[in-house]
Amino acid sequence: MSENTLKFIAILAMISVAVVLIRGLKTFFKGGDLDSKRKSNKLMQMRIMLQFCAIVILMSLAYVTGK
Repeated sequence: MSENTLKFIAILAMISVAVVLIRGLKTFFKGGDLDSKRKSNKLMQMRIMLQFCAIVILMSLAYVTGK
């Protein structure tokens, strides 16, 4: 993969983490019934997975660029 492709993927990964974080926090603070809490929990689990992927992508980009 080229450096520009990895940069683009890294930016997308970081944006997706931010979007899931905001949605999860919104659902968490909204409160409500048990279903709402489960949804918030699932969103936070998804955020952890996306953060892991973003870190792997960023480390790959650092390796490719040699920085």
